[in-house]
Parts: sequence; C-alpha cells; structure tokens
Amino acid sequence: MIAHNLGFPRIGANRELKFALERYWRGEIGRDELESLGRELRERHWRLQRDAGLDLVPVGDFSLYDQVLDHSALFGVVPERFGWQGGEIDLDLYFRMARGRAPSGEPAAACEMTKWFDTNYHYLVPELKAGQQFRLGSGRLFEQVEEAKVLDIPFKPVLIGPLTWLWIAKEKGEPFDRLALLDGLLEVYGEVLERLAGQGAEWVQLDEPALVQELPAAWKQAFESAYNRLQSAPVKILLTTYFGALEENLSLAARLPTAGLHVDLVRGAGQLPAVLDQLPPYKVLSLGVVDGRNVWRTDLDAAMETLTVAAERIGRERLWVAPSCSLLHVPVDLELERELDGELLGWLAFATQKLHEVDLLKRALEQGPQAVEDELARSRRAAESRRNSKRIHRPGVAERLAAVTEEMLQRRSPYAERRPLQRARLELPLFPTTTIGSFPQTAEIRKARRGYKAGGLSREAYVERMREEIAQVVKKQEEYGLDMLVHGEPERNDMVEYFGEQLEGFAFTRFGWVQSYGSRCVKPPIIYGDVSRPAPMTVEWITWAQSLTDKPVKGMLTGPVTLLNWSFVRDDQPRAETCAQIALALRDEVLDLEAAGIRAIQIDEAALREGLPLRRGRWREYLEWAVRAFRLAASGVRDETQVHTHMCYSEFNDILPAIAEMDADVITIETSRSQMELLDAFEHFEYPNEIGPGVYDIHSPNLPTVEEMVQLMRLAAGRIPAERLWVNPDCGLKTRSWEEVEPALRNLVEAARVLRESHL
Repeated sequence: MIAHNLGFPRIGANRELKFALERYWRGEIGRDELESLGRELRERHWRLQRDAGLDLVPVGDFSLYDQVLDHSALFGVVPERFGWQGGEIDLDLYFRMARGRAPSGEPAAACEMTKWFDTNYHYLVPELKAGQQFRLGSGRLFEQVEEAKVLDIPFKPVLIGPLTWLWIAKEKGEPFDRLALLDGLLEVYGEVLERLAGQGAEWVQLDEPALVQELPAAWKQAFESAYNRLQSAPVKILLTTYFGALEENLSLAARLPTAGLHVDLVRGAGQLPAVLDQLPPYKVLSLGVVDGRNVWRTDLDAAMETLTVAAERIGRERLWVAPSCSLLHVPVDLELERELDGELLGWLAFATQKLHEVDLLKRALEQGPQAVEDELARSRRAAESRRNSKRIHRPGVAERLAAVTEEMLQRRSPYAERRPLQRARLELPLFPTTTIGSFPQTAEIRKARRGYKAGGLSREAYVERMREEIAQVVKKQEEYGLDMLVHGEPERNDMVEYFGEQLEGFAFTRFGWVQSYGSRCVKPPIIYGDVSRPAPMTVEWITWAQSLTDKPVKGMLTGPVTLLNWSFVRDDQPRAETCAQIALALRDEVLDLEAAGIRAIQIDEAALREGLPLRRGRWREYLEWAVRAFRLAASGVRDETQVHTHMCYSEFNDILPAIAEMDADVITIETSRSQMELLDAFEHFEYPNEIGPGVYDIHSPNLPTVEEMVQLMRLAAGRIPAERLWVNPDCGLKTRSWEEVEPALRNLVEAARVLRESHL
C-alpha cells in the first residue's frame, strides 16, 4: 500500500508565512528573506510528512499567496493591465495581481477573488481573453521539486488539472468558449509534465474537483480529449477528485487514461462500491478516508472496514490511503493546544495528527490490526466518549427548536409596507452611505484585547478602552458625513470567533489557524454540542455607540449560516439542525438590540453561497433551511426596524431568488473587483428590496477615486432603481489602515453627493 497526502497547510503552525508576507509588503524585509522563510516552511512540512510515514509527499502545494494564482503565473496568464512583457513573472508582479499593489511596480486593479468550490478558501480568478496565448511564466514549481530532491523527500508534484483550472477561470472582453483555449493550455501542461519527468517525478497529482459537479456534455468530452493527449507524458498521473462523489461522472473519471484515481469517501461517502465496479484493472485507487476539511478524529475501525473491502477487491498493491482532500482546510498541529480540556482534545485531529491516522491505517492493513492495537483502542475510547458526553446534548435547546412556528419566520408586513416606516424613522437621503461594520484593528486595540484575555487588564479598564475607541470611530464617521454609522467592532477579534465565544456549544483553540486567502488567516470555532445564548453579546457596545450620535447606528451580528459555515461543525446531526439552533440564539440578540432602541440591525451572511452544495440538484434543500435560519434570526422585529445583511466574494447570480426570500430590507454585496458584473443578473431578476453594491475594494490597498465610485454606481443604477441603492465598501475595514480608510471613505461620501446632485 501507499500512504500519501494531497496537500498541507502552508501558513506555518504560528502563522510565520502571514507575518513574513505582511512585513515584506510594508517594506520591512526584502525579497530574499521572504523567499528564505518560504523554503524553511516547505522543508519543515515535507520532513514532517515524510517522518509521519508517508510514501509520497506533495510538492507544489505551497504558495506565497494562492495556488490558483500560481498556476496562472505558471501558464503565463497575466492580464494586460499589469504590463507583463514576458519572461519570469517576478514576485512583485505576482503580488500586484493578488493585491493590486506591491513594493515595486505600478498599482493596478487586483484580480477578482472568489471561493474555492464550497470552502472558505478564496482564490484569484484567472482572467482569460479570446485567443489567449499560454507559455511558461514561472519556474517556482520546478525549483521546489529540486529543493525536495536535495532533502531526499519522496515527492509527488501537485497541479490543478487543466479542465478544473479552465472551469474556474473567467472570460474577459467579448464572450467566448473557454474550451477553445484547451489545446494551447495542454501544450504547456505537456511541457510541465515533461520537465517534471526530467526531474525524476514518477507520479504527478492532477486535481480535478470539477468532476464532482454537473458538467455540460462539451466539458465531459473535453476531459476525454485532454487526458488522451496527456497520457503520452512520461509520468504516471493520479487523477484527484474531492469535495463530493463522482456520481454520473464516475464512468468518465474511471476510464480516463490515468494511472490512478483518488476519490473522496468523506464527502462522497457511499460511492466506493460503484467505484470498485468501474475501476479498470490497471489503475491504482486512492481512498480519501481521513477528513481533510473537519477536525474530528477519524473512526479508524470504520475506515479500516472500508479499506479492507477495497483491498479484497483490488489487492493492497493497487490501494492507496490518503486524506479526503488537501489538509489546507484544517489547522496545523493539535499538540500546540494547551488550553482545551482533555475530553474535547481527545475528539480532535489537526493536519499533523491526520497524517499519523493515514500512516496508522496503512500499517493496520499491511501488518494486521494487532500491530496498532493501542492506537485503535485509543480511537474507540475517544469515539465512545464523544457519543456519551453530557456536554453535547441540552434538552432545553431541542424543546425550544421544536416549538418554532411558521409565524416566527415571517416579518409582520411585506417590504413595500415596511419601507416608508423605516425611511421616516431613519431620515436617510437618496444614495445613503454606510460601511459594512468593522474599522481598522490597530496595534493598540489588539494589545488591549490581549491584555484583557491574559488578565493584565481589568474588565473595567478594557470596557473603558473599547468605549474610547468606539467614540473615536463614531466621531470620524460623522466627520466623513456617513449616513448610517457602525461602532467599528474594536472588541471583536473575528466575526465568527467573537460570537462563538459567547455561545454554549462552541469551543476555541489558540493555534487553530486556517488560511482564508493570502496572509489572511481565520481561527474557526469548533461546534461540538447544542447551541444556545446565555446572555446578550453585543448590546452594551451598540447602545454605547448609539448614545454618542443622533444618526442611526447599526447593530452588527454574524448570521447563523455564516457562523455554521465558518466553523468546524459537529458531524453527529444534520447541519440544518445546528444552524437552526444558532438562529434561535441570534433571534434573542436581535430582539434585545431592538428593545434597546437600535433602529437598524445587520446580520451578515457572508458564507451563504459557499455552503451551497456543489450539485444543483441539492441546492433547493440547502437554500430552504439556510433561508429559514436567517428568517428565524431576523423576523421577530417590528416593521420600522431595518434589517441589513452582507455577502462578499461569491457568485450570487444563480441564487438571487433565494437571497430575495431572506427578505432583508437592505443587502450589501461585493461588486467592485468584478466591475459590477454581479448586477448583470438583475436584468433577468427584479430584486425587490434595497441593495448596496460595493464600490470600494477593501482587499486592495489601492485608493478608489470619486470618479471610479460614481462610475460603478451609475452601472448599478442601470439595474436597480436609484431610490433603492446604497453606497458602501465591499466588506469590513478591519484589515486596512486608517491612512487608507479615511481618504477612501471621504471619496465614497463625495461620490454619493455627486450622485444626488446629478440624479445620475
């Protein structure tokens, strides 16, 4: 048997990559130091995987920003606005594509960013034009292979497959069929595979997660022609699928002329019998039986049973064992966690521990269960502990959920009747301006939070410090001339973690960081049990902010679907049930905010789209319970209370009816990077409520001009009536500096003034 891995987290156990990147962008370190840190991380992670017992270690999964952007660089796909003249794509050009700006080179609009399938990882969308030419633009992959060879790492190069890379790209300019570019792209893939073979690669992993989605007939045919062409490469190809079952694409995937096939038996549970029936006798089969996207320990007995069935059918010599997908989506090492209690700790496995699970399963199959009996016994005890723990189930939560009625899911009146009541109460102008919620998290704010958590700062002193920060933020917003204010969220470390820390059923780590994009890392909570709210979570901060101004201040909450999708969720009950529990807890907070006199409440659902099943046939079920959860949280308020929601960096065009069903009075969305592309959907769908299409790309340090924002809003007004448009940034401002935020928001307010005076 072969034990292998599909990918490993690259940020470092202590987020070393994050801090090095940000120091480089600030000009505090040079290129050589950043590159050196990258080599150190790669070496550490490769040795870790080899020493854990893996027979093949992925190389090429490391990235200084994003693996999809790496492939765009590899294929020489650089949008014209970046001025590339050919040759090796240097580091700063790479970062300008990612961020719009780098220590050297002219700023330009950053590439669009969206979610990698149904994960919370963001990738940079490849931009393709008709007649796109491909050529090798980066040698980083080959350099990393050489590094691995020097270290005697049993390497397996990893590439995104050609069809998946094309599938997630976008056409720019005049519409055209992306498949028309496939032949040219395959020439470069062929060149890459030849070079890898020349470096001694025996196996190359080609990731094709597009195969777990419904594919048009032309794309299925393209898979056949592409892999028929690639079979001449002098390497063995492992076709890797994950994030779901192959279903109707199984026959296609099985018959493609590759040396091996990897399937996900976590998210694609139940597909093994069909896979075994269709697998050709010459292929190896890699089974992803260790969950690469969640933090629970593997049920080793169940995994062994699955592997045994496969081994009996095809023989151990054709069987590989692996995680279900790349371990990019889980934290690095559970051993760093010193504050989790022993019971919960025993239920968990992070990336490093999952490597050992893979090795253990291999040894159990090769040497017999008795060879690893101690580890198997430990696994059984952990599973039994989790099943029977009293901390998981709370009868009161189940009783309350059972009492939810359809009336609780409906606002008292339709939007058309609510609108005049809200306008009269809020006294807002045409094109009202607001922000999404957070303001810059300065070093002083973070220091105060750390001091409070560590016990060096009393609660009284901490509250006073946060109140001072909120007062400054409110004053600044009044100076800018914004119409609806926020309190700035200085007390919040993260939009999910902050709420989870105050809800029953959530647990938190200290080092459980996961990369979201670039240097941005999140620390997802772990939902291990029934969820409830012991006490108000935001009321004191929001009411303090509202007491400082006559302008309306939004209450700011993270929505139930986002709290669910951005957490590691319990797997012992349906996700819909967990989401409804969270929604009930948030409903209590919404009603408390309203009772405290808050006139507008924003319930962010940034992750609604990413939870959408990859197959359209399952969309309806998900959207029904997701929308119900939002409405359960939001619908208890009076008509004159305005409910906002926010969504960012996802493709919403195909779920607009469901978004409308949420019945939020105002929705704010990301649109600036895509030049209002999202709003094209409104030609075919009349969105009934108010909308704020973002005009300030906060994920880029570039300063938006008044003219640029006015132009974007005029594009929006071609789709949405002006009286229902808001002017706002794409997302929260916590990652930006005040030096960037202040001129941008002044320009935003000025843009709104221009729009009001010109009436477009």
